[in-house]
Amino acid sequence: MLVDTHSHIYSEDFSNDLEEVIQRAFENDVRKIVLPNIDSSSVKKMLDLADKYPQICYPLIGLHPTSVNEDYEEELELIEFWIGKRKFYGIGEVGIDLYWDKTFIAEQTNAFRRQIVLAKKYELPVVVHVRESFDEVYAVLQNEKDDRLTGVFHSFTGTAEQARLITGLGFKLGINGIITFKNNGLDQLISKIDPSHILLETDSPYLTPVPFRGKRNESSYLVYVAQKVAEIYQLPVAEITRITAKNAENLFKI
Repeated sequence: MLVDTHSHIYSEDFSNDLEEVIQRAFENDVRKIVLPNIDSSSVKKMLDLADKYPQICYPLIGLHPTSVNEDYEEELELIEFWIGKRKFYGIGEVGIDLYWDKTFIAEQTNAFRRQIVLAKKYELPVVVHVRESFDEVYAVLQNEKDDRLTGVFHSFTGTAEQARLITGLGFKLGINGIITFKNNGLDQLISKIDPSHILLETDSPYLTPVPFRGKRNESSYLVYVAQKVAEIYQLPVAEITRITAKNAENLFKI
């Protein structure tokens, strides 16, 4: 069984064939799909999907850093409202993104910190988005570190030192289709990290793995990520599948 630990298949990109996407995932042994939230506009579609496929789809709640603006306080209030209303399996996707715009760096940092506090309160893992912001993200996590803090750095593309720091915090590394890209630079780094620290993900509809790069990504394509990771570790695909699925089940309690 494969677990896709990061997939946005509730988005508009799947509005015409969502049932077929779920079916293809199931046929390719992707039996559990973790759904990170973006902001208040995505909650309903995400929860509708989770309610329709409760044995497959597991929702998270959070405010994505690129959705943080001058109204972020209202967004955080909605997250606190939802988390008191139903079960979620983590806080995400949250973090700091300085790639597109640095205007709201203070607001992003505060929103990230407050959502970490919420995660610890409810004893939920944190799904962390990092883009051009590792030092800022790591500083917040270091400040909030305690026995309740756990999670995953989604779509990891960092350095060996950053991987060491992340795993030192007890966090996992999310590996997706980037690992299949030519000259991605991750293969040698990942080979030196014990697979007990790895989660597999697609980030659908983004970061589509080879051989479908350039097309819409979907959870069924996780098999190509698993195959590449197994090749890097020189282990059978079934073994990488077993290890990473167990890692996901333990982190998200699914």
